[in-house]
Amino acid sequence: MRNNLAAVGIWVAVLFLVLTTLPLILSGYWLKILTNIIMFAVLAQSCNIISGYTGYPALGNVVFFGLGAYSTAILMNRIGAPFPLALLAAGLISGLYAAVLGLPILKTKGHYFVMATLGVNEATRELVNNLDFLTGGGIGMSLPIPDRSIQSFYILIYFTMLVILVSCTLLVHFVSRSPFGFALRAIRANEQAAGVMGINTTLCKTGAWVASAFFTGLAGGVYAYWLTYIESQVVFSIIIGVKFFVILLLGGAGTVFGPLLGAFMFQIIDQFIWGAFPEFHLGVLGLLMIMVVIFVPNGLLRLFETRIWFPAKGLFQALGVMGTRAGRSEKG
Repeated sequence: MRNNLAAVGIWVAVLFLVLTTLPLILSGYWLKILTNIIMFAVLAQSCNIISGYTGYPALGNVVFFGLGAYSTAILMNRIGAPFPLALLAAGLISGLYAAVLGLPILKTKGHYFVMATLGVNEATRELVNNLDFLTGGGIGMSLPIPDRSIQSFYILIYFTMLVILVSCTLLVHFVSRSPFGFALRAIRANEQAAGVMGINTTLCKTGAWVASAFFTGLAGGVYAYWLTYIESQVVFSIIIGVKFFVILLLGGAGTVFGPLLGAFMFQIIDQFIWGAFPEFHLGVLGLLMIMVVIFVPNGLLRLFETRIWFPAKGLFQALGVMGTRAGRSEKG
């Protein structure tokens, strides 16, 4: 175990060095691709808190992405708030929205919860479209153009998204080893039994959804500033929600590093599919979703840990242990 943790430390240090160096040498195109990978890693990691650990399939979590994007745009446009302040407020607004909705919606389960979250997403999008005086309605909103060079602006967006990813991953790591994480896994295993054991299931579920919404809203805020123009059809698009849910499943739900691996693999595959099958892009992605559910139900991280041998096997075993050891100890 100690050797595995040492391997994790070495690989994390190498990864950190690579991620902080690449933006300084990459062209604008590849920097955009890398930033996109990190953004979807944030979205999948955020979804991991409510879906991977708590067991609630939050396909409609994209509502917080759109809410974060519009909150950032409104605060920067209407009151002239600086980007850092507007971004933090966007995360808090998204978290508050989840807290208000959590009490009624988290009483539903399974496909009913999926339908409820998708309904909230559509209702919120229509509300945004009808508040023309505030949101620009159907024509969308432009954000202030940053007063810096394009390359330095892209580097700023990259590092902002990277900081959010690191923060979210550290939170998930803490949750995976904390009593709160044990409570979430108990809810995922059997919510009624968890309640009998004395766990406040409503409070735990709501807390998980608020944390998930907060980081999703931050990602939406950075995305809005990155594009400097948003419209509701894009930032509330269910396709974004489906993508980061597939990324979560592909990497490994309920693990600490699974969403990061899933985001990298998915974006590489997505770029290949877009180049090779531009007319059937969404259809091929749909087929990929089916293949993930059938052939990799537990995610790539656990597949590498249990079935594949190569020099980095110890690393993947350690990553898997970090995400699942607490769950196994519960069964013991």
